[in-house]
Amino acid sequence: MSEPLQVHDIPTDDLTRQTELFLRAFNSGDHATIERMYSPDAVSVWKPGEEPVAGDARRANVAEFLAMGVPMRARTKGIYVNGDTALLIVDWAIKGTSRTGEEVDLAGVGTDVMRRGRDGRWRYIIDNAYGGSDA
Repeated sequence: MSEPLQVHDIPTDDLTRQTELFLRAFNSGDHATIERMYSPDAVSVWKPGEEPVAGDARRANVAEFLAMGVPMRARTKGIYVNGDTALLIVDWAIKGTSRTGEEVDLAGVGTDVMRRGRDGRWRYIIDNAYGGSDA
């Protein structure tokens, strides 16, 4: 069992821990911690073929996935860094029965663009859950 997430852990200054920390927050339903992982101007695509959304729409997408109550599995396939910008390639899957009794079977290859802030910590600026998948 892993240690509880601490406020000082999020966002992280270690990209190799990003996926692990996101999973821990996601699988515990901790929306506030997930939000600390995003830059205020971040955009996301949480459904294949949709346009990127920001602000309240982005937060609503996260809340919708958390509301299912189905754990996510993920593994980082690649980390590419150029200065204060990084690209993470992440295989992920959400499979199981939701809180409402519906079967959930979602998976993709995420492409996540991160930016390192002045505090040295990495935050999502583009979170494309299906970026490496066929739309």
